[in-house]
Amino acid sequence: MTLINKLCPGLRALLVVAAVFYCAPICHAQITELTFQKEQSQRCIAIVNALERDHFTGKKLDRNMSVLVFDRYIKSLDPGRHLLTQVDLDEFAPLKQLMYKYLKTGNLGPAFEIFNLYQFRSEQRLEYILKLAKSWQTQIDFTKNETLVIDYEHKPFIRDTSGLKPLWKKELKNHIINLKIDKTSDEEISETLEKIYTNRLSHLSQTQPRDVFQIFMNAVTMSFDPHSQYFAPRLSEDFDIQMKLSLEGIGAVLQNEYEYTKVVRLIPKGPADKSQKLAPGDKIIGVGQGRDGEIKDTIGQRIDDVVNQIRGPKDTFVRLKIIPARKSSVTATISIKRDKVKLEEQSAQKKVVNLTSNGRTYKLGIIEIPNFYIDFDAYHRGDPDYKSTTADVTKLLKQLKKEKIDGLIVDLRDNGGGSLKEANDLTGLFLKYGPTVQVKTKFRVSRIYDEDPKIVYTGPLMVLINRMSASASEIFAGAIKDYHRGLIVGTQSFGKGTVQELKPLGDGRLKMTSAKFYRVSGQSTQHKGVEPDIWFPQIYRTKDTGESALDGALLWDHIDATRYSAYISLQPMIKPLDDAYKKRADKSFGIKYLTQRIQLAESLSEQKKLSLNLAERLKTDTVFNQKELALENNYRKQKGENPLTTLDDIDPEKEEIKTILTDQAKYIAADFITLSHKTGYNWQ
Repeated sequence: MTLINKLCPGLRALLVVAAVFYCAPICHAQITELTFQKEQSQRCIAIVNALERDHFTGKKLDRNMSVLVFDRYIKSLDPGRHLLTQVDLDEFAPLKQLMYKYLKTGNLGPAFEIFNLYQFRSEQRLEYILKLAKSWQTQIDFTKNETLVIDYEHKPFIRDTSGLKPLWKKELKNHIINLKIDKTSDEEISETLEKIYTNRLSHLSQTQPRDVFQIFMNAVTMSFDPHSQYFAPRLSEDFDIQMKLSLEGIGAVLQNEYEYTKVVRLIPKGPADKSQKLAPGDKIIGVGQGRDGEIKDTIGQRIDDVVNQIRGPKDTFVRLKIIPARKSSVTATISIKRDKVKLEEQSAQKKVVNLTSNGRTYKLGIIEIPNFYIDFDAYHRGDPDYKSTTADVTKLLKQLKKEKIDGLIVDLRDNGGGSLKEANDLTGLFLKYGPTVQVKTKFRVSRIYDEDPKIVYTGPLMVLINRMSASASEIFAGAIKDYHRGLIVGTQSFGKGTVQELKPLGDGRLKMTSAKFYRVSGQSTQHKGVEPDIWFPQIYRTKDTGESALDGALLWDHIDATRYSAYISLQPMIKPLDDAYKKRADKSFGIKYLTQRIQLAESLSEQKKLSLNLAERLKTDTVFNQKELALENNYRKQKGENPLTTLDDIDPEKEEIKTILTDQAKYIAADFITLSHKTGYNWQ
């Protein structure tokens, strides 16, 4: 008798009832019960011991943590709440507070028993949908006014198995409606459904014990915090590739969210970033090879399988079917040309622009920093010419000084971070000396200092940030703000204020949060990030992106400020600068266009339910597209450009949104230069 049978004698009955509830007439796959292996049991104990001993939070696996692990495991298996029922959860209830005991002894039996029920229900669902899909034209009424809940977080579990088939039918109906919106013929719809659900069933039959172990162990690690993760051997290799940025692909960081593969961020200057077709928060639901390759469904697939489909040789194309972050009820198919992320394009770059404002012309230097990079091998060899962010920016600043710029803008938008050493060293180019960041472990607080009194640039400084500015970017921006060394402009940053370290674990690895960053003022960058002095419109939804969007993210807190010598406060300048910006923004058709785009997208993304009436959905899609096209054409008219016929005519290479905000930043910089001269500010 299994452990769950002892604790939950009704579970085996559940499996029997489920079999009676639906006997699949179609046998595309053979799903067998999975059991854990001895080495997995030993590895489980090692992971638990490492987490309890070394994780920053000092959490211990106890009854309370057991509940978190259980809930996260259920959520990772059935995020859409369409496989397990409330009756199932009631049967599992005795396990919720006992998981910690099984984990500490390496008993993975309960986790595998739960997975086997999930696997069994998945097979039932796919077999049922395949059968229904063969006669969908007569079995599904598209004139019926019914809805499908898409707000998974607040969606209740179905009471018992009698409610599953009606839900599965609705899900199939929604899938067909999406295909019809994409103008797919009925014959193609039938073929597509057969391929997709047969492939999903085949994929399900290939599940191995290592897959169950990976899912369950990450339910454990991510109950400590969302950045702690167990990498099985294959994912461990993928992690190395990602860190080196050397693999040919599209340059996107992905993660699982529910049944989808979600875009977390884009590598600056990578193929996806350059294409302007993919954005953080978008969900990938299908992948095709080449310009015209068949799109293969990826819903429910492991992230490593999805990544392997997206990767490919340089100069080849990959097609992605996505649910855009701001259009949760529609899909889009995009094509991206694969390439390598080129080191020179990841390097800091400068440009000089002349701007006429306030009755004079200003020469502004702009330095874009895609990430905080360093050639560690050359650095450790003692090579004096090793490549790094700070070395490159130093050269650029010297060139800009020769060009006699009036002010400098450091653009950290979409900079996901990188080397802590580089964040400290770069800050030192603008300060005399002093601490730049505090690092707190379980045992102590240490401080990282800029010990070089030499300042490379002493003029007016602005730092541009957005929601995708993370980690090292936030350390730099936070230090500049605390020292009153420059003006921070943009939107709230990502909020990634933790440090992770990798520990080898057999042929896999454990990534674990071991420390937390704090600004010199004592404020954490965790969760809240860095807030700007002057706010731009928020392009990225904070609900979907950033640290605060991650389930179980460590919260913001503060420690004592360290001793540091700040410049004179910029606070008296901020209100007049902000007032001047808002006055310009009110008259700017670019800002108006941007605001209207955000509002239009918000109206769709806030939907909790989808109509399953085909005519209603087609009408909604048409109205949205008409509004979007009218918005684009009104903006083009303001710029003196010809109108578009369709949205497909938009040039994806034009970074319109970024340009609009950069233009506003230039005028703020000009005002800042004028005010700083009038008031005698000095950053020597």
